[in-house]
Amino acid sequence: MEQKLNMAKDKYVIVVVGPTAVGKTDLCVNLATHFNTEVVSADSRQFYKEMQIGTAKPTLAEQKAIPHHFVDSHSIAEEYNAGAYEQDALQVLDKLFKDHDVVIVTGGSGLYVRALCEGMDEMPETDPEIRTALTAKLEAEGLESLLARLQQLDPVYYSQVDKANPQRVIRALEVCLSSGQPYSSFRKSDKASRPFRTIKIGLTRDRQELYNRIDQRMDQMLQQGLLEEAKALYPYRSHNALQTVGYKEIFDYLEGKYDWEEAVRLLKRNSRRYAKRQLTWFTKHPEEYTWFHPQQWQEIVDFIVRKLGS
Repeated sequence: MEQKLNMAKDKYVIVVVGPTAVGKTDLCVNLATHFNTEVVSADSRQFYKEMQIGTAKPTLAEQKAIPHHFVDSHSIAEEYNAGAYEQDALQVLDKLFKDHDVVIVTGGSGLYVRALCEGMDEMPETDPEIRTALTAKLEAEGLESLLARLQQLDPVYYSQVDKANPQRVIRALEVCLSSGQPYSSFRKSDKASRPFRTIKIGLTRDRQELYNRIDQRMDQMLQQGLLEEAKALYPYRSHNALQTVGYKEIFDYLEGKYDWEEAVRLLKRNSRRYAKRQLTWFTKHPEEYTWFHPQQWQEIVDFIVRKLGS
C-alpha cells in the first residue's frame, strides 16, 4: 500500500547503505513499493551488464516490479567512474522527481553515494602513463612500495586511505605525481548544494550472522556459474570494476597462483573483509546514518515518515 504523505514540495532521497549481503535489495524493493517510487543504484559494479553473478544484482522479477536505474547500464568495455556517475545520476533524479517526491538510492559503494549526495572533489587531469607505471610497480613490488611512496608524498591522505585498496592508493599517487601537489590538497570539505534532502539509513547485522550470509552468498554464486563468468571477463581483468572481491580471486586461480580450494577460501575471507571495510566507511561519521537491522521494517518506515514530516 502506498504511503500517504503530508509534506511540502521538498524532494527527498532515501539513502540505504550497508555491507555486502546485509539485505539492501530486499528492503529497497519493499520501500519503493511502499512509497510508490523507484530505485537508483549506487553500486559501482552493478552498472556492468557483463557482471551478472558476482554482483548480486536485483533479480529480473525485482527489476520488473520496481524500476532500477544504473543496473546493467554500461558495458565492461567502458571506463566509468564516480564523477561521471554523479552527473548522470543527478539527471536521472531530476526526471524521477517530476513524478515522485521520494526516490530510493542504495549501494555499498561509499564513494558513489557521496558523489551523488555531496559532490565530487575537483581533481586535476592526470597523465595516463603514470597510472600504467604505478600499476606495473604494484604488480612487480606489491602494495607496500606504493604505500611508502604515498606516505612520502602525502602523509595526510596516507593516514586516511584504505591501505588494502590498491585503486585508492594508485589514484592518490597519480594525482600527486601529475600535479606536484598532495592529493589531499584537492579534497574539499564543502558539500555541493543539491535540490533534494537526504534521509540516510544504514543496515547492519550481528557480525556472525552477516558473515554466514556472505559465505552462503559465495556458495550460491559459485553454483550459479561464477567461475564461467570470470573466465569470460578475464580479458578485462585490469578494469577497475574487476579488481575487486569475487573476481580477482578467480583470476588468480586461472593464472595458477593457487588451487580451487584456496580460491574459494579466499573468496569468502576477502568478502568478509570487504564487508568490514564497507562498515568502517559508513560509520566514519556516525551522525550521518541511522542504523537498523533489515528486519526492523516498521521502525524503518516510521523513521522515514518522521523525517519526511520534519
